[in-house]
Amino acid sequence: MTLKTITLFAFFSLLFLFYPGDSSLFHTFSYHRSLFQNQNRAIAYANSPIPVRNFSADPAITAETAYIVDRNSFTPVYEKNAHREMYPASTAKMITALVALDLYKTDSTIKIKSVLEDGQVMGLVRGEEITVENLLYGTLVHSGNDAAYALAQPIGLQAFVAKMNEKAKALQMNDSNFENPAGLHDYAQHTSAFDLALAGRAVLNNAYLSKIVSTKEIEISDTQYRIFHKLINVNKLLGDIPGVGGLKTGYTIESGENLVSLYRTPKGNEFIIVVLNSLDRFEDTKLIVAWIDQNITYVNQ
Repeated sequence: MTLKTITLFAFFSLLFLFYPGDSSLFHTFSYHRSLFQNQNRAIAYANSPIPVRNFSADPAITAETAYIVDRNSFTPVYEKNAHREMYPASTAKMITALVALDLYKTDSTIKIKSVLEDGQVMGLVRGEEITVENLLYGTLVHSGNDAAYALAQPIGLQAFVAKMNEKAKALQMNDSNFENPAGLHDYAQHTSAFDLALAGRAVLNNAYLSKIVSTKEIEISDTQYRIFHKLINVNKLLGDIPGVGGLKTGYTIESGENLVSLYRTPKGNEFIIVVLNSLDRFEDTKLIVAWIDQNITYVNQ
């Protein structure tokens, strides 16, 4: 890239970044100041290098909606119907995990009173006593619907879902409403690619959850070491595509294939990638990873 090109990119990027208006063009390619609760952090991000994309090509993906954003500054580099309301499927479990950490200590135990057997499950047994930590692994790694519902049992399903919507509101996920902790299909349950990027950022900002979502497989047990559960991450890209470190899959017939991913480039820059209602979420994400490597550069402000 020539010096002239870099200068032009830098000029327009800075213009987008600090332009005060509300036009869709400027909204799309400026970092979102309002999403940083700590003003000092927002200023720090505004003064850090910003991503600049090559506008000659978009990633050729099948997803109905998508959002690709620099994790550090939350500056988007690509969006497709980013605020369209979509069914979250199991990507809702990111909010479930965040709420569980608000409510419980990770070493506290939950006695399983009832077991959900709908869809993907980790195989919990009625009467089993298991730690919150292991239920989080079951929820985020294996995408166990039974694990997600088990996390709601101590305070009750309705109260837990209310906490999920409170958490979504706190994260400024204004396109979202949750009706159950597993993401099972419900016509009243919806989110957007933009909102799931916010949820993904919150998960990544928690070192404990960030470690869990990057786990490829693990075997956990109940508190008595009598019942064991082998958990395998549904995300096929973990260990297959260098730099991919999570975050959460999702699928129902109604939602199509969903995937929220973290991608760390060879230079250490990180992107949150969201694809919803994809015909092939893993292939779409592979294409996006290649597109990022070929089309994104960083400039200093």
